[in-house]
Amino acid sequence: MKNKTSFYIVLGLIFLAAIGLVSSLVKDPGGLIKMLAGMALIVAVIFFLINRFSQASPSQNHEQRAFKKAAKRSKKRYHSKESSSPPKRSSIGSLSAARKKRKDASHLTVIEGKKGKKKNRASF
Repeated sequence: MKNKTSFYIVLGLIFLAAIGLVSSLVKDPGGLIKMLAGMALIVAVIFFLINRFSQASPSQNHEQRAFKKAAKRSKKRYHSKESSSPPKRSSIGSLSAARKKRKDASHLTVIEGKKGKKKNRASF
């Protein structure tokens, strides 16, 4: 029931706004264009200010860049192993040599964080 009421209220407001725009267009088209241009300018300024001040801080940008770089490096390292051809088993000697070889490092990379900043912890 509540949804139907709010739907009709919004529909009525849209209808009244349309009537107002049409009457304004008929009476004073230049004034309507000025009003719409002013509204667009105000919206653009507000949008610019919100985007300008809501951007991440420079330290977060640095961390994000470091994360992307490490992810790209690990992805490159990880996918290069999958695309290589399977090893050939020709003799027992090569099998024992393969066992002696040390495994490659995992494809994960450590990303530097905020080590200097300590959390405020209560001691009991």
